[in-house]
Amino acid sequence: MEHIITPKVEYVKLLDRFTSKKPTLGTLYLTATHLIFVESSSEIRKETWILHHHISTLEKLPLTSAGCPLLIHCKNFRVAHFVITRERDCHDVYSSLLRLSQPVDYEELYAFSYNPKQKEMDRGIGWKMINIREEFQRMGVPNVHWEQTDVNENYEICNTYSSSLYVPREATKPTIVGSSKFRSKGRFPVLSYFFKANNAAICRCSQPLSGFSTRCVEDEQMLQAINSSNPDSSVVYVVDTRPKLNAMANRAAGKGYENEDNYSNIRFQFVGIENIHVMRNSLQKLLEVCELKTPSMSDFLTGLENSGWLRHIKAVMDAGFFISKAVAEENASVLVHCSDGWDRTVQVCSLAGLLLDSYYRTIKGFMVLIEKEWISMGHKFSQRCGHRDSDPKEVSPVFTQFIECIWHLMEQFPCSFEFNETYLLEIHDHIYSCQFGNFIGNSQKERQELKIQERTHSLWPFLLEKQYQYRNPLYKPSAINTVLKPNTAPFNFRFWCGMYNRFDRGMQPKQSVLESLQAAMKQKTELEETVEDLNQQKPLHPDESHFTLNLPSKLSNEEHSPQTQDSTEEHKNPLANGMEELVETISDGSEEMENVLDSSLMHQSASNHSDSLTLNKLNAQGDEEHLEICPNKDEK
Repeated sequence: MEHIITPKVEYVKLLDRFTSKKPTLGTLYLTATHLIFVESSSEIRKETWILHHHISTLEKLPLTSAGCPLLIHCKNFRVAHFVITRERDCHDVYSSLLRLSQPVDYEELYAFSYNPKQKEMDRGIGWKMINIREEFQRMGVPNVHWEQTDVNENYEICNTYSSSLYVPREATKPTIVGSSKFRSKGRFPVLSYFFKANNAAICRCSQPLSGFSTRCVEDEQMLQAINSSNPDSSVVYVVDTRPKLNAMANRAAGKGYENEDNYSNIRFQFVGIENIHVMRNSLQKLLEVCELKTPSMSDFLTGLENSGWLRHIKAVMDAGFFISKAVAEENASVLVHCSDGWDRTVQVCSLAGLLLDSYYRTIKGFMVLIEKEWISMGHKFSQRCGHRDSDPKEVSPVFTQFIECIWHLMEQFPCSFEFNETYLLEIHDHIYSCQFGNFIGNSQKERQELKIQERTHSLWPFLLEKQYQYRNPLYKPSAINTVLKPNTAPFNFRFWCGMYNRFDRGMQPKQSVLESLQAAMKQKTELEETVEDLNQQKPLHPDESHFTLNLPSKLSNEEHSPQTQDSTEEHKNPLANGMEELVETISDGSEEMENVLDSSLMHQSASNHSDSLTLNKLNAQGDEEHLEICPNKDEK
């Protein structure tokens, strides 16, 4: 609170970028964690909450006749444009937010003061909810070819890796140590994902310190051990996610990439994903396009193309699909690296795992994937997300790109994911919010030093408590694991309005097919509960003991999961022809989209039967009243 100069400012205007409505008048409050704008002209109290840690940039614009404008850009792509009457008040708010949004020490982050009034035991249970060792056991590891090693137990070999790692059984400790000395930041090859259907594996590491001619016997033995761990294939793909020119430039600095002449039975492949600086600039150009007030179609499409954003998304998707295809169809193991192995490497390894394994496409499985690939293996969340006041050149939307790739997959395979778009957006928000401790720090070692699990709370139990909000009504679980094969042609990639214009209400569709489905499912659930209550009532006459009220078989057997509307949005009634529109929308897509027809008809059936069910309910109640009046004809 010591950084707050003026905690309350009245007569503040909030401008709407995309509508011609009059500015909203209200009061601005500054708390230790949030900026809060409370509208004063509304009959219903409306509030806009902006977390300090979500603020990316602040801009105090020149004074106008209406007041002093303050423009706030957030990391979750909200843009708030305030006009404060007095220039002095505007300066005080600007100075306070500048300090509150850029904490210097980790202890100033929200997670260290956030208190959900949870018992200490529950806090510990929450942190143990995701267990990486159990996840590898689910994959079938350890086995005859792979084992867990304690070589990095005290982070002596690599301080950015997890303390628990999996390596080939053939790899001895001297081989591992020697390989780590030949890899950037000591990040030697370790197991990322094991495809037990054919013993192929995805491994990850950093670039070799090969220069132009340097060799390392232990590193060559390490790759040979990976090759030997897959008896169904004689080759290992080595995938360098960088553009070839970048990798060649690193050779001059004593780094580089593997020489196929020095490694037996490898196939080398570049996939050309740009570095963090290119991605940061690309996102900035995309956001400039998003903020155009009245762009023409030509301006928007030209700006989108010039940003290069969708080209980068496609490059990540292509790389992930290449790896999953090599594993599933060629039975080949794959070793993936970029420069240091914590940005592009984690993007494509986690994406390939999700394509190969349907478990990662569930609500709980997606948490496990993030914990296994991103958190435990040293993605530098605090630097890439700008959690603290540090070098802005280290900030880059690496995780944002991964989340967007998942969204594009959900668009192609709407029945293959248990979760919906809201789930992705919720996780993305909390990457930057610093409300939970999962993403604070740059490595497992750093989190242990900060005592994150003792001092903060985990995000995963929080999400699981609200998982009914994140369920995809089109999800069709299968007992058999299905490998996804996305179409990465350019026409399958489009602008994600739900992410980049999420807070611009005028930009959102007025009627959503999925929201209509969710509303129908909620109505169906309420009807089923009513039916169950009626069936459980004790009959008043022996002759009526057989009386039951049942739903149509298709409707009653259908799995359901009610969802709630966003509290900040108005309730939207389902369209009468909403289900028909859904079928038309998805029938032109992939084979899987055609499978939605059956589930859509079921939901339509729920809507069609609602009136008859209500009538049955009234008739049943009428019969009961009649029985009370005339319990037996003979007694009249």
